Amino acid sequence: MRSILVAGAIGMLGTLLGTRYAIRFLVSRGYGQFIRDDGPTSHHTKRGTPTMGGIVIILSVLLAYAVAHLIYPSAPPSASSLLALGLFTGLGLVGLADDWIKISKARSLGLHAWAKFSLQTLIAVAFAILSFQFPDARGLTPASQYISFLRDLPWAWLPAWAAVIWIVFLVASWSNAANLTDGLDGLATGAAAMVFATYAFVNIWQYNQSCSWADAGPQCYEVRNPHDLALVSLALAGACFGFLWWNASPAKIFMGDTGSLAIGGALAAMSVLTRTELLMPVIAGLFVIITASVVLQVGWFKLSKGKRLFKMAPLQHHFELLGWAEITITIRFWIICGLCAATGLGIFYAEWVVGGQ
Repeated sequence: MRSILVAGAIGMLGTLLGTRYAIRFLVSRGYGQFIRDDGPTSHHTKRGTPTMGGIVIILSVLLAYAVAHLIYPSAPPSASSLLALGLFTGLGLVGLADDWIKISKARSLGLHAWAKFSLQTLIAVAFAILSFQFPDARGLTPASQYISFLRDLPWAWLPAWAAVIWIVFLVASWSNAANLTDGLDGLATGAAAMVFATYAFVNIWQYNQSCSWADAGPQCYEVRNPHDLALVSLALAGACFGFLWWNASPAKIFMGDTGSLAIGGALAAMSVLTRTELLMPVIAGLFVIITASVVLQVGWFKLSKGKRLFKMAPLQHHFELLGWAEITITIRFWIICGLCAATGLGIFYAEWVVGGQ
């Protein structure tokens, strides 16, 4: 438990202190955000704000994980956590390339769509294939070939090729969901901190009720390395929370695609590796709502031959155009995120209580 708390503290201090120096470095190089002209006019004042701050989040999480294991070396780094950190970092590097092209070319578009999609898919496929390797002493691999909700669903087994496609779909969905949510100062950062903190509780509970214990009950969890995944979850929560100090409105730095794609990758990894793939849409419900607004907007635009369901998508920009203040939207969306996280955690615990009776 102490290693988990240490990881969370280092993750938070890493971004809280390190982002100050990142801002100075980025400002001195003129690495500022390029703002699209077709977005809300209130965003034009943000042009030139330093971006690519997500690299501080990535480095802080990696540092937190490494230091926690150095201080408490009772167990080596686990396959599950290394896979989660690998997906988190890999997608962050794709985002970094995208941000760098935007800055160097002074345009709102970075990597070509096919190049970005190809890189994301390659990383997701590698993560999926590797997650079915590395069985432990009980033969348990980081991921399973079952679709999961609160645990693996016994009737939802997938052949290996379909399981890989399912995981790739999850990675693509969550990375894009995080990217779409990152539209207002502090919105995605604060929401991600809540979701990862919730998953730290889920992971700790799975560890305490693991099927690996000699006295495991009928409601035990077949999850590999839940304690180490809790360490990663709290490091992520702490890093996002510390970054929020600088990213809250008015933001002094944006995390850019570097941060949003990395966070999306971490969301996907947690859902897969903790066997809670269909619970994640409840806990991270805000990300789902915002993504759904874009899908509905595009779908309605095509069906109605040019009409719009919202003034602008993603949903947060709709409320901006209605005249809501940015900080008001952010706080109210945080409240929605907190309610979603609490609901998901309640469902997770209620299943264990009811199933154990």
